[in-house]
Amino acid sequence: MSGNVLSKWKKYSDVLLKLAGLAAVWLLALGLVYYWRVFYYLDARGMAWLPLLVAVGAVGTGLYAAALAAARFVKGFAARAALCLFVCGLLFVFLDPPMQAPDETSHFLRACSISQGHFDFDAGREYPDDVSRLMEAFPGAWVNAHTSMGAQENGDGETEIYDSTGLALKQYGEDGPVQGIAEGFAQYFSGRPAAEPATEPLNFVIFPYLAAAAGMALARLLGFSALGCLYAGRIANLLVYTLLAFAALRRAKGFRPLLLAVLALPLSLYMAASLNYDAILLGCYAFAATYFFDDTVTDRSLAAFLAVFLVMNTIKPWINLLWLAALWCVPRKNWQPRLRRWLAVLLALAAAVCISRFVDWYGAAFRSGYPEIGRQMADADMLGQLKFVLSNPLRYAAVVVGTLYENRLFLGQLGVFGALDLPIELVNLLSPLALGLGAVLSVPQPGQMTLRRTAGLGLWAAVYAVGAMTAIYITWTPVGMVRVIGLQARYFLPAFLLLGAALAGLLSRAGIRREDPAAAQRTALGALELFAALGALLLWQHYFIGPVYTI
Repeated sequence: MSGNVLSKWKKYSDVLLKLAGLAAVWLLALGLVYYWRVFYYLDARGMAWLPLLVAVGAVGTGLYAAALAAARFVKGFAARAALCLFVCGLLFVFLDPPMQAPDETSHFLRACSISQGHFDFDAGREYPDDVSRLMEAFPGAWVNAHTSMGAQENGDGETEIYDSTGLALKQYGEDGPVQGIAEGFAQYFSGRPAAEPATEPLNFVIFPYLAAAAGMALARLLGFSALGCLYAGRIANLLVYTLLAFAALRRAKGFRPLLLAVLALPLSLYMAASLNYDAILLGCYAFAATYFFDDTVTDRSLAAFLAVFLVMNTIKPWINLLWLAALWCVPRKNWQPRLRRWLAVLLALAAAVCISRFVDWYGAAFRSGYPEIGRQMADADMLGQLKFVLSNPLRYAAVVVGTLYENRLFLGQLGVFGALDLPIELVNLLSPLALGLGAVLSVPQPGQMTLRRTAGLGLWAAVYAVGAMTAIYITWTPVGMVRVIGLQARYFLPAFLLLGAALAGLLSRAGIRREDPAAAQRTALGALELFAALGALLLWQHYFIGPVYTI
């Protein structure tokens, strides 16, 4: 009898705890909406708070239900973490407005063209009207600006007064029209035909867009318009990212919290939930990085690494050749493949070079109607810049150091979103702390991380970071400029991952101990999932709720 009573009490107490958690979610939603009403003047701007509360509460309930489902039905850290990454990534898919991710307009148009069965590049090819309307409603990434009041000329040539107080003001171009993101959605859903048809972009690659194109084709088949296709393409990219993350976390062994910290950064999920092909690259980076930590390589794991390595070099060649160093981190006695290590490296190197050359040839051979394409940055000259770097190595070293100093080593820019620099300072502040948490929770056991491997990880991270900077300096920056321009923090995520592993190794040698790996993984999963969701919320808040400053 007592056993039945205890069983019933446990069952009822579990239900009560879950209901209490749900109540806490709605209380948090109520507090957040109240904060928005007070701080962002929702009532004065005519924004009803009740629908907003329902929307925020529904999203919070969905996240809470996903967490409960993962705890009950999903077994294993890698699977649970992958599910959390996908759910949090979905927030970025739908809360980030169209075309705000870096170069998303170009990526969308190319994926859309492939989804229609076009595997060539024709400058004169026009898109359907719904695609043109989407391009007109969201003309690329908009610059971040304060709200203001002033006058502008409308479509009829008449002067009208605008008041964008309280809106997330956006402006396309230096002298373009001033409007909010919500107005872009209103323009698209109005159904008004586009003034001009959209045509194909200056983008001449196919492979990185196959996943997004498949998602778009399915969306078209189900009757969705261009906006629905955009979200479908984002979800497809996010799904590939999640699968690669799952494979990486399953292989990562002792460095799972650190790997999850990088994968769950708001900036990482922001890119993963976009149409930018960095969504695929970041997942490949995470998987390839596990080979720096793996003490044993078999025929099967070598084949997986080489496949991912070739994918990375198909999407972004040359700089990704550095990932071959991961194979040299494996102790000689633990190299089990029948293929010699030096031969595997040479074959991978040759295949990567051939693939990159093929991609260049394909982009030129199947291109028609495009005029001569000039460089995007005036005075940029690859050969001239390369000669300058080689003939002035000390000056270039000063350029690298100065650029890192000006940009706070890019660790302070992990909360900068979009192509035109939308900073969210709280995410800037918390992102390095999240990486630090991942490193601390990944401290290896004594003797597991040798000093040689720790130093090697730090050296690789430094070489990769300088290589990424040099690539931008040579191809984008005017010859002899005193700083590298065009850099973004996302380019350094692989370096931050390996630096975090080196830091974990140093902490281990300093006597820091991590006694319970399972508890460390649970802590990382809970904290990083909340941080990812917070990043998505703050991004949406910027576009649709604030800021309120008036100039």
